[in-house]
Amino acid sequence: MKQVLVFVFLLPLFLAAQDCKLSKETDPYTKETKLSTGFIFFDGGSVTIDADSKEIDVLFSIEGVDKCFDNNSMAAIFFEGTKTKMTSRNGGTMNCEGLFHFVFKNTSLTPAVLQKMMTLKITHIIFTGNNKKETKVTFGPTEQQALMVLTTCLVNEAKTLIK
Repeated sequence: MKQVLVFVFLLPLFLAAQDCKLSKETDPYTKETKLSTGFIFFDGGSVTIDADSKEIDVLFSIEGVDKCFDNNSMAAIFFEGTKTKMTSRNGGTMNCEGLFHFVFKNTSLTPAVLQKMMTLKITHIIFTGNNKKETKVTFGPTEQQALMVLTTCLVNEAKTLIK
């Protein structure tokens, strides 16, 4: 009887589970599988999350002129319901195309920033470029939910790629 009750209480969780719609491609030469969320568009840019057996790459593309980032550029991430912020450095190369990377090693333990992205909604991110100019990117409710769901899907699937 207890098992039936547990099943009844857990059933809504399984019914509400989101479908993970990730693109999956295999490199023809290395035979390595790569996962991607595709682009999530928000006001002022887009974000995509890619993963392979070695790393998880969160790539923000910010629209506008003079958006230059290098390895000293920083991003302050603000989450809904908390007063603290998380900061991270640009993990990509120097560019003036508005591309900012968060790069994490793909391991069985999820890094703190990704864990928060999976469980808390991002309200906004302040990117500081190499000219110390700040760019604020705000996420609406739809983008917040999509980012949370797709981050969770990708991080969980990325663990299966670890060799």
